[in-house]
Amino acid sequence: MKTELEQVLPAQIEKRSFEIITEELGERVFVPGTEPIVKRCIHTSADFDYAENLVFSEKVVEKALGALRRGASIVTDTQMAKAGINKKKLAQYGGQVYCFMSDEDVAEAARENGTTRAAASMEKAAGLYQEAPGDETPGLIFAIGNAPTALIRLYELVREGRLAPELIIGVPVGFVNVVQSKEMILDLKDTPYIVARGRKGGSNIAACICNALLYMM
Repeated sequence: MKTELEQVLPAQIEKRSFEIITEELGERVFVPGTEPIVKRCIHTSADFDYAENLVFSEKVVEKALGALRRGASIVTDTQMAKAGINKKKLAQYGGQVYCFMSDEDVAEAARENGTTRAAASMEKAAGLYQEAPGDETPGLIFAIGNAPTALIRLYELVREGRLAPELIIGVPVGFVNVVQSKEMILDLKDTPYIVARGRKGGSNIAACICNALLYMM
């Protein structure tokens, strides 16, 4: 049996991919503003489960776009997610992307406290937030795609009043405490979030959600 290839110009591949996604989603109705995020997650992963498992807090897209326009920066838990975020687009609004996982002081703090680098990197992010002068407190968006320990520590820092994130993107992937860490974020009533319920996620998903928001601006 001969395999027939679809003839698509290189510049049209992404456009055609989104057309296929739209066709396969059919008549599904999304919460207003969330459809581009869901479709980009599917485009990144070829996994239509994201049409079901992504959970959005009330008016989260509106709040996230407002924060980005005000110059919010993004903190990630992997260099891979940092590499995948459109830093040029983010910089147009004054934001930067941070990943503290490879920092020597983070490694030392993790050793001293018997915790993970991911958790220690959230502590360092909290330091950024707390050390800024009152009127210059930076808006921080957290994009967690790998380590549930980062998400758990982030939850604790919010509950302790040491952080007030503009947005938490909670999409770690895996098996140990992944589901539980995401459910914890869903309990933060005053914190905007986008969470992929269940075991699925990843650094690529964290980055693509950031980019989906940036491309909406």
